[in-house]
Amino acid sequence: MTINIKKCTFEDLGLLQEISIETFNETFKKQNSPENMKAYLEKAFHLKQLEQELSNISSDFYFIYSNKEIAGYLKLNTNNAQTETMGDDSLEIERIYIRGKFHKQGLGKYLIKKTIEIAIERNKEKIWLGVWEKNESAITFYEKMNFVQTGSHSFYMGDEEQIDIIMSKTLIKLDF
Repeated sequence: MTINIKKCTFEDLGLLQEISIETFNETFKKQNSPENMKAYLEKAFHLKQLEQELSNISSDFYFIYSNKEIAGYLKLNTNNAQTETMGDDSLEIERIYIRGKFHKQGLGKYLIKKTIEIAIERNKEKIWLGVWEKNESAITFYEKMNFVQTGSHSFYMGDEEQIDIIMSKTLIKLDF
C-alpha cells in the first residue's frame, strides 16, 4: 500500500466538497435526522464556504491517498481560525475523515503523524480537536493516539445541540 498526503489547493475545491459530503454522511447519517443532516451539509460544505476556508491563511486541508485513490482528508486550524480560543501555541484538527472503504487501514494514524509534524514545524505545543460524544470509535482512536479529554463544547447539527468532547495532546519539546 502506497500512502501519500497532499495539501489541497483551489483546484481541489470540487473534490474537497465531494469527499467532505461523502465522509460526513458515512459518519453521521444514521444518528441524525435527514433535515438536520441536509441543513448542516448545505452550510458547512457549500462551495463558497469551502473556498473561504481554503483562503484562510490559518487553515490547511490535506488529502490522503491510498494507492493513488483519495481515501480521506484533514483540516487543520491555527490562530484565529480555531473553532475555540485555545491560544497561539495550539493547532486544531477541525476535520479528519477517512472514507468507509479505507477504514481500519491505519490511515488515521498517518494523518495524526502529519498533524504532529506540522505542529512541530509551527512551534505549537498542543494539538486539540472536538469529537462527538456518541462517536465512540473515534474517541477510542484518539485515546490510542494519546489524546486526553480536556473539556467539551456545543456543536449544532441543524437545530439540534450536540456535545463534542474536546481532546488534546501535548507535544514534547526537546531543547538541546
